[in-house]
Amino acid sequence: MKNITFQDIKNNKEFQTYIQKGDELLGVMGYTEHSFVHAGRVAYTAASILSSLGYSEREKELGKIAGYIHDIGNMVNRVDHAQTGAILAFNILTRMEMPPEEIATIVSAIGNHDEGTGQSVNTVSAALILADKSDVRRSRVRNTDFATFDIHDRVNYAVEDSEVKVDGEKRIILLEMKIDVTICSLMEYFEIFLNRMMMCRKAADFLGATFQLVINGTKLL
Repeated sequence: MKNITFQDIKNNKEFQTYIQKGDELLGVMGYTEHSFVHAGRVAYTAASILSSLGYSEREKELGKIAGYIHDIGNMVNRVDHAQTGAILAFNILTRMEMPPEEIATIVSAIGNHDEGTGQSVNTVSAALILADKSDVRRSRVRNTDFATFDIHDRVNYAVEDSEVKVDGEKRIILLEMKIDVTICSLMEYFEIFLNRMMMCRKAADFLGATFQLVINGTKLL
């Protein structure tokens, strides 16, 4: 068995290809950006959450790995992409000779990150959920014609700034956002993201923390 690092994952040609091809497929289907930018943001946010809450360096590394490869199933289809990605990751990580216990942790995290079918099942999965669902930003919108924006485009485009802040001592995970309400109302935001925010709350609970959402200076959760 080998001690697989985040750098090993980033350098792996299969993972690189599947992230890229998954993003290309979603672009054809009209979804928001799921490129290496999203993968990197989720990876580092998940690792930061685990680090700030006092989890081990190895758990932090596994969180970073799971965050980076969580969307590789998109290269097949958006439907059931979490479960497809888990199977793909299992095969690659097995060939890389990662220890089975660590493969199980990563695969279960990937397979449970989608709000339609998943839930927090371990510390890595909880951190992945929080990191993934908090990556809402204008730069994820591919559509350049504002007149044809659907509600998903409007909600993401309206987010001028977003940041995850963790208070390790008080065990608070805060998602702070600035939204242009002339583009998207708060009602529209919650219409799209309420399930995701509830999933974040449960993920924080799993980590023994509290999830808070602040939009335009107002605490909403």
